[in-house]
Amino acid sequence: MKKYDYLIVGSGLYGSIVAHELTAKGKLCIVIDKRSHIGGNIYTEKMKDITVHKYGAHIFHTNNKVVWDYLNSFAEFNRYTNSPLANYKGELYNLPFNMNTFYRMWGVKTPTEALEKIESQKRESGIGVPSNLEEQAISLVGKDIYEKLIKGYTEKQWGKKAVDLPAFIIRRLPVRFTFDNNYFDDRYQGIPIGGYTPIIEKMLSGSEVVLDTDYFSDKEYLDSLADTVVYTGEIDRYFDYCYGALEYRSLRFETTVLENQSNFQGNAVVNYTDSETPYTRIIEHKHFEFGRQPVTVITKEYPLTFQLGDEPYYPVNNDENNALYEKYSELSRQQINVYFGGRLAEYKYYNMDQVIEHALCLVTLLELKK
Repeated sequence: MKKYDYLIVGSGLYGSIVAHELTAKGKLCIVIDKRSHIGGNIYTEKMKDITVHKYGAHIFHTNNKVVWDYLNSFAEFNRYTNSPLANYKGELYNLPFNMNTFYRMWGVKTPTEALEKIESQKRESGIGVPSNLEEQAISLVGKDIYEKLIKGYTEKQWGKKAVDLPAFIIRRLPVRFTFDNNYFDDRYQGIPIGGYTPIIEKMLSGSEVVLDTDYFSDKEYLDSLADTVVYTGEIDRYFDYCYGALEYRSLRFETTVLENQSNFQGNAVVNYTDSETPYTRIIEHKHFEFGRQPVTVITKEYPLTFQLGDEPYYPVNNDENNALYEKYSELSRQQINVYFGGRLAEYKYYNMDQVIEHALCLVTLLELKK
């Protein structure tokens, strides 16, 4: 007889929700993670009494009231609104692209003037149907904004020329002809007071948790512990890259405590959009919770080319990679008592609310199959 009902590989948001819901239904779960902490990429930790987002900014936003209420059952959320800035060689612009951005760029004061400027630059560029990211961006916001605020940032982020990137990456770029700096237009938005780690701790309180454990270091033994496996890691690694490796982008985070400074940049997130600056953004963590500590903590975020063994952060969802993923997905559907879920296992860039929706759907599926 197996010792556990479920082995859950990965203690990020997806795996933790599945573990919480299953233990609430009386199932025995063991959760393993190769990192030394729970929470995956939403892990937060205290530094100088400031909640630090160790793996980049995670601002929760959703239009799904069920998801919002679900997460609020684990923590109280503040009223933080994501209003990042763009820094182009010392010039500051509001994001998302809105009337404040257009006024700063061109001096236009009305939506009609802004739209006329964008349409003029689009016509000058001779773009019909956009065939790549560069053409798509110019169609949306004009050449000036593309050159200053999109091109350098995007090429750093993806490690490719904008003309070699597909148009769909930027198709949903927020563009507003109002003086509104709120990046998201979702009904619900905020940061959990005290960070995300306490949420994950509550979710995993009924499970056995084993850290510093790579699933593939002793897969046969770990599989023997439970009747069913829920796997949240890279899907290509699970199948030993039998069809080849999927492409990701990785990140490096450089976090610094500024002991003699209480406010470094006056905003939680500032993107650096020129091509010369090696990092894509600086996060000042205290501003997520309106902190007034006498010191501050900043994190510079550097995009990296992914190599096997690195931490994968962003799937590169071009046609080639998506076709490769479908081959792995077909293999996953042939597995018995093994279920795949989350960003890495599904090779999709999910927002947190989508992760929650998918995790709850998996729990429903598992219950139906028992």
